[in-house]
Amino acid sequence: MLISEFDFQLPDELIAQDPLSGRDQSRMLVVRRSDGSFADKQFTDFPEELASSDVLVLNNTKVFPARLNGQLETGAAVELFLVEETDENIWIALARPGRRLKAGKKILFGSGLSANVLEKRGDGRVLVRFDADERVFDLIEKVGATPLPPYISRAASSEDRARYQTVYASSRGAIAAPTAGLHFTPAILDTIRGRGVEIREITLHVGYGTFEPVRVEHVAEHNVMPERFEIGPETAAALNSALVEGRRIVAVGTTTTRALETSVARHGQVVAERSLADLTIRPGYKFAAVTALLTNFHLPKSSLLVLVSTFGGHELIMNSYRHAVESRYRFYSYGDCMFVC
Repeated sequence: MLISEFDFQLPDELIAQDPLSGRDQSRMLVVRRSDGSFADKQFTDFPEELASSDVLVLNNTKVFPARLNGQLETGAAVELFLVEETDENIWIALARPGRRLKAGKKILFGSGLSANVLEKRGDGRVLVRFDADERVFDLIEKVGATPLPPYISRAASSEDRARYQTVYASSRGAIAAPTAGLHFTPAILDTIRGRGVEIREITLHVGYGTFEPVRVEHVAEHNVMPERFEIGPETAAALNSALVEGRRIVAVGTTTTRALETSVARHGQVVAERSLADLTIRPGYKFAAVTALLTNFHLPKSSLLVLVSTFGGHELIMNSYRHAVESRYRFYSYGDCMFVC
């Protein structure tokens, strides 16, 4: 298929720039694969969509403030967006403006944190080594900014530190939030447990691949960058029991989906492991783990929209997106959600 087949028209005013006052106040479009129907609901209705036999799987990754503003020793301003730690205190980062950075340059961030440019790479990327008297991650937490996506046209605020983070985030390492999880509150989770639903957590540290555009015409030629994930032994056992018994595994987010499907595609079942999710889900892929998916609305012609369309069926998902636009749903990270079941 062509990436142009995953395009849709979206008015700018439907791109959510701020979170709603309450996490669980978003709208939810329920898309039923069995009959191709849509239902306009609220996220507070989500527990009623679950059965007591379901297993709900959350991604507990925690976003760290990966956007750093600093300056060269000449005083010139530089921004680094941390992408991947390749070794202790050594990171690949997107630099702006990249033309100012050459090997040997030093960047000062304040609070005793600095970085030396080791190598200049293509596409605005640099390899840097951080130096500090304290633990580097502790200083990044002090001086860094929340890495809001590029379609949010404002600077990150102190409120984003909490709201661009799920209430169950516990494992630091993501540069983007698993946004389907932003709607949950402790009360909603308690309601779900009260219905007898089993809740399990995995970790997938969302990386730069979530932002990377598809630059090829044919979807089959695009590969999503690998991302680190971890599945614990108790969670693996619970999910395998559900698979054997034919119970639904409900994934919260495309990140959870990618981790689970990577494990099953690789081993034939869910395995307790720390590894890299290197699976690119595209048309033709047969899902082996996930049977229902809660997700936000994604960018046109993005790998995430391709994943959701592969899960729900291309025609049904693209029709649901057109319905969402016509019905004035809020899109992207701070927007509304859809439940494909």
